[in-house]
Amino acid sequence: MQKPSKRTLSTIAVFLLLVWGGFLIMIGWAMRQPPEKFGRVMSHVPGPAFMLFPFETMWTEARAGRVQTGDAAPDFRLPTLDHKSEVELSALRGKPVVLVFGSYT
Repeated sequence: MQKPSKRTLSTIAVFLLLVWGGFLIMIGWAMRQPPEKFGRVMSHVPGPAFMLFPFETMWTEARAGRVQTGDAAPDFRLPTLDHKSEVELSALRGKPVVLVFGSYT
Protein backbone atom coordinates (compact mmCIF):
# COMPACT_ATOMS: atom_id res chain seq x y z
CA MET A 1 0.00 0.00 0.00
CA GLN A 2 1.33 3.42 -1.00
CA LYS A 3 1.83 6.06 1.70
CA PRO A 4 -0.19 9.25 0.99
CA SER A 5 1.90 12.27 0.04
CA LYS A 6 2.12 15.41 2.14
CA ARG A 7 0.24 17.28 -0.58
CA THR A 8 -2.67 14.81 -0.45
CA LEU A 9 -2.81 15.04 3.34
CA SER A 10 -2.70 18.84 3.16
CA THR A 11 -5.52 18.87 0.61
CA ILE A 12 -7.65 16.62 2.81
CA ALA A 13 -6.89 18.76 5.89
CA VAL A 14 -7.84 21.99 4.06
CA PHE A 15 -11.04 20.38 2.75
CA LEU A 16 -12.06 19.19 6.23
CA LEU A 17 -11.27 22.61 7.70
CA LEU A 18 -13.44 24.30 5.05
CA VAL A 19 -16.32 21.90 5.71
CA TRP A 20 -15.99 22.47 9.47
CA GLY A 21 -15.89 26.27 9.00
CA GLY A 22 -18.88 26.18 6.65
CA PHE A 23 -20.84 24.18 9.18
CA LEU A 24 -19.94 26.68 11.92
CA ILE A 25 -21.17 29.54 9.75
CA MET A 26 -24.43 27.69 8.99
CA ILE A 27 -25.08 26.91 12.66
CA GLY A 28 -24.21 30.49 13.65
CA TRP A 29 -26.73 31.75 11.10
CA ALA A 30 -29.38 29.29 12.32
CA MET A 31 -28.91 30.35 15.93
CA ARG A 32 -29.88 33.90 15.00
CA GLN A 33 -33.16 32.80 13.37
CA PRO A 34 -36.57 32.57 15.05
CA PRO A 35 -36.95 29.46 17.26
CA GLU A 36 -39.10 27.58 14.74
CA LYS A 37 -36.54 27.92 11.95
CA PHE A 38 -33.66 27.14 14.31
CA GLY A 39 -35.46 23.99 15.45
CA ARG A 40 -35.99 22.84 11.87
CA VAL A 41 -32.29 23.29 11.08
CA MET A 42 -31.10 21.59 14.27
CA SER A 43 -33.39 18.60 13.73
CA HIS A 44 -31.14 17.65 10.79
CA VAL A 45 -27.86 17.88 12.74
CA PRO A 46 -26.48 14.43 13.64
CA GLY A 47 -25.78 13.77 17.33
CA PRO A 48 -21.98 13.38 17.03
CA ALA A 49 -21.74 16.91 15.60
CA PHE A 50 -22.47 18.28 19.06
CA MET A 51 -19.05 16.98 20.16
CA LEU A 52 -17.21 18.60 17.23
CA PHE A 53 -18.54 22.15 17.45
CA PRO A 54 -18.67 24.78 20.24
CA PHE A 55 -22.49 24.94 20.38
CA GLU A 56 -22.76 26.35 23.91
CA THR A 57 -20.32 29.18 23.22
CA MET A 58 -22.00 29.98 19.92
CA TRP A 59 -25.47 29.90 21.52
CA THR A 60 -24.41 32.25 24.32
CA GLU A 61 -23.04 34.71 21.76
CA ALA A 62 -25.98 34.42 19.33
CA ARG A 63 -28.67 34.91 21.99
CA ALA A 64 -26.87 37.42 24.23
CA GLY A 65 -29.05 40.34 23.17
CA ARG A 66 -28.19 43.99 23.42
CA VAL A 67 -30.39 45.19 26.29
CA GLN A 68 -28.39 46.72 29.13
CA THR A 69 -29.47 47.43 32.69
CA GLY A 70 -31.67 50.54 32.68
CA ASP A 71 -32.71 50.21 29.00
CA ALA A 72 -36.37 50.04 28.09
CA ALA A 73 -37.52 46.50 27.34
CA PRO A 74 -38.03 45.76 23.65
CA ASP A 75 -41.67 45.89 22.63
CA PHE A 76 -43.46 42.65 21.83
CA ARG A 77 -46.97 41.35 21.36
CA LEU A 78 -48.33 38.07 22.74
CA PRO A 79 -51.72 36.36 22.71
CA THR A 80 -53.67 36.22 25.96
CA LEU A 81 -54.18 32.85 27.59
CA ASP A 82 -57.63 32.49 26.05
CA HIS A 83 -56.25 33.49 22.60
CA LYS A 84 -59.10 35.99 22.13
CA SER A 85 -56.89 39.08 22.08
CA GLU A 86 -53.28 40.20 22.26
CA VAL A 87 -51.29 42.16 24.81
CA GLU A 88 -48.57 44.58 23.73
CA LEU A 89 -45.84 45.48 26.20
CA SER A 90 -45.73 49.14 25.15
CA ALA A 91 -49.45 49.47 26.07
CA LEU A 92 -48.49 48.65 29.68
CA ARG A 93 -45.78 51.32 29.98
CA GLY A 94 -45.88 52.92 33.42
CA LYS A 95 -47.62 49.92 35.01
CA PRO A 96 -45.84 47.15 36.92
CA VAL A 97 -45.18 44.16 34.63
CA VAL A 98 -43.76 40.78 35.61
CA LEU A 99 -42.41 38.52 32.88
CA VAL A 100 -42.05 34.86 33.74
CA PHE A 101 -40.05 32.64 31.41
CA GLY A 102 -40.09 28.91 31.76
CA SER A 103 -41.85 25.72 30.88
CA TYR A 104 -44.63 24.26 32.95
CA THR A 105 -45.16 21.16 30.82
